[in-house]
This record gives sequence, C-alpha cells and structure tokens, in this order.
Amino acid sequence: MAGIPVHASASMLLLAVLVTVVYGNYAREQLGLAQPWAYLVGLGFVVCLIGSVLLHELGHALTARRCGIGVRRITLELLSGWTEMDRDAPAPRVDALVSLAGPAVSLLLGGVATAAALALPDRTVPGEIAFQLALSNVLVAVFNVLPGLPLDGGRALRALLWAVLKDRNRATVVAGWAGRVLAVLTAALTTMLYQLGVITVLGLAFVLLVVLTLWQGAGQSIRLGRMTGRFPLIDLGALTRPVLAVPAGTPLGEAQRRRAEDPRPDVVLAVADSAGSLTALVDPVAAERIPVDRRPWVSVESVARSRDALTALPLGLTGEQVIRALQAHPGAQYLVTAGEDVVGVLRVADVAAVLEPRRASRN
Repeated sequence: MAGIPVHASASMLLLAVLVTVVYGNYAREQLGLAQPWAYLVGLGFVVCLIGSVLLHELGHALTARRCGIGVRRITLELLSGWTEMDRDAPAPRVDALVSLAGPAVSLLLGGVATAAALALPDRTVPGEIAFQLALSNVLVAVFNVLPGLPLDGGRALRALLWAVLKDRNRATVVAGWAGRVLAVLTAALTTMLYQLGVITVLGLAFVLLVVLTLWQGAGQSIRLGRMTGRFPLIDLGALTRPVLAVPAGTPLGEAQRRRAEDPRPDVVLAVADSAGSLTALVDPVAAERIPVDRRPWVSVESVARSRDALTALPLGLTGEQVIRALQAHPGAQYLVTAGEDVVGVLRVADVAAVLEPRRASRN
C-alpha cells in the first residue's frame, strides 16, 4: 500500500479464526442470525479489524516517509502490527511525530465508527460492527499512548526523555522500564477485574497475553538501549584476532598443534596457497565436529570457508559502522583488512561480549 510492502505473519491466521468464531457466536446469540451468516459476519468484522490495524501502521509509515525516513515494510501480527524503518528518527521531535501518528489514526477511525454506530439502528449487523470497530479503535488508541515501550506512547516518552537527557539510548532504557511497570500494573488490574466478575476468563486470558507481549517488548527495548549505548566501545582494531595461515593440505591435527604453540592469544587458523596468500578461514565449529582421532587424516581446507564467501571489514570502521555491516551480512567470522592485506579476523561472539558483557560472563 502506497508503495510499502505489507506482510502478515502466520499468527494473523490464528487471530482471524479466533475472532471469526467468537464474534460469529455473538452475532448468532444477540442478533438471531443463522450459523453460516453469523460466522460470515464474524469474518467481516475480522477484515475491518485488520484494516484498522493496517491503517494504524500506515499512519506511522507515511509520517516517517514525510519526515525523510525510508520505510522497509509493514508486518501484521497476532495482536498488533509494526512498521520497519530503514533508520532511527534523527531528532526527538521526529520520533514523537512518527510515534503518535498511529494512535491518531486509530482515534480518527474510532470517531468515524462511533458516529456510524450512533446513526445506525440498534441490534443490526451494520450497527453492531460499527460499535465494535469504534470500541476497538478507541481502546487501541488509548492503550497505545500509555507511556511505556514498546507502545507508541513509550516511543513518545522516549522522545521526551531524549530531548531532556540528550541521550537516546538512556531514554530508551528508561522508557523500556516504564513499559515493564505498565505490564505489571495492567496484569494486576485485569486480575482484580476478573475477581470482581467484570471480565470473563477469555477476557482475562486475552489481556494477559497482551501483557506478556508488552513485557517481552519492554525487555527487548531495554536490551537494545543498553547495547546501542555500547556501540562506541567496539574497537575493530582491538577486537581483531591474529591469523595463523597454514599451507593447503596440512592435516587439521597438525594445524591445531601449531595454533596451540603460537604465543599470540586467540589465534585464528587460516589456509594459504603456495604463494602465501590467504585463501580460506577455518570454521571452528566444523573443526570441532571432527573426531580427535580423525584430525590427523583430515585436511584443514575441508573445514574451512573460502575467502570469497567471507565479508571483509576495513580497519578503521566506527563501532556503529561495524554493527551495520554485521546486520547487513550476518555471519560468525569476518575478515579485517587494511587495503588488500588481511590483518586479522573479527568474530561476532567477541562483538556480542562487548555489547552484552553480563550475558557473556554468564556463558
């Protein structure tokens, strides 16, 4: 839509079936519709509901595009949707505008549906669908503006904190913790309403599923904020491991013996041709899979990846540039080069240890 790819996850099918059945049963009991027609009405409501979510995400996407941020795609999921952009907002004001555009669309849809529900006769299919759309869009708008990530209101809170603290990463972490507080408060309030008989078991289960999604999203936001804040600590020169190149045809056992005797720490095995040029890099995982008693009979290049298949990172990249390169070319090992020469190897595990030292220490 509007030149933006739209994807639906497999969980969207589960939502469609669930809402079709639940709303179909409601239409059969409350509106007196026969079974096939009742479920057809339920399916129609699903289409309207998914359309509302899509328009909500389009609000984000089109606002981002107007602010000069490219949009890669929109994805619809079980309980919500999300818009993937090609870069972060450049300033707090833009971040706030893009974040609040979605709830604004939902609120507008809720207002239109409310007007339609008031104009249509009660206890009719059009009137009931308009009422449900009004209720769902208003609830989505109100819930989404709550101040905690990953909700839209959490992004707006992050924009505000970013403007005050002058640090987007710290703002992300604080807004993520606000999201976790919201998740706990929502779970407690929903449980209390269930005990008072205000909502049913189905309603309780649905809200708790939303709470779980909120809690996980908040945790991911906290993790992302902390990791992004450590990007400047990624020093490509310091993280590069030295290379020990052995001639092609060298037995794996002999190559590993030479590496063990090398005085340099964290040496990475590589394969060189007769001219001494590096041609391949030994895959440590593949090498470990070879039984010890067979390693004297297995050539080192049989567990190596060709140099042409590896991504090269020029020495001198900033931490953020290294991360962008790793995201664009996922892998376990990367060649670090200075001009045409290979100066060493970067392992993604070493980068992860810098970004998440607590997790690395536990492992």
